Amino acid sequence: MSVVLGYDESPGAEHALRVALEVATAFGEPLVLVYGGAAPGAPGEEYAAHREAVRQAGRRALARAVEAADEAGVPSTVEVVDANPAQALLDAAERHHARVIIVGTWGDSPIRGALLGSTPHKLLHLSPIPVLCVPTDGDAG
Repeated sequence: MSVVLGYDESPGAEHALRVALEVATAFGEPLVLVYGGAAPGAPGEEYAAHREAVRQAGRRALARAVEAADEAGVPSTVEVVDANPAQALLDAAERHHARVIIVGTWGDSPIRGALLGSTPHKLLHLSPIPVLCVPTDGDAG
């Protein structure tokens, strides 16, 4: 089994990283760090350039999380996926037999998340395994 974390360097993701490291350590399981981002547009020359830019951004973002996992002594795997974040996390959770998916929140209200389709909101409705939504330090409701 594993712990899957959606990570994008946002304040919510930073806080979720700390929680994910605690959970992975407590269960003695590896951490799967996932950056999901679909390039805009239709396939073609521009799409390939956008896709590569998204992948580079994902690798840079995840480098920080890998350092934190290494410092905590938690083995980690990195996945930069060409898909929307929710689908990337669901797919990674299935591949890695995840115990839980962990994501940070941005502080949007539940209504805004439902209307705009936030990643945590999508995961809560689509995931067959538990989802842990970690608020940013300033989130209170």
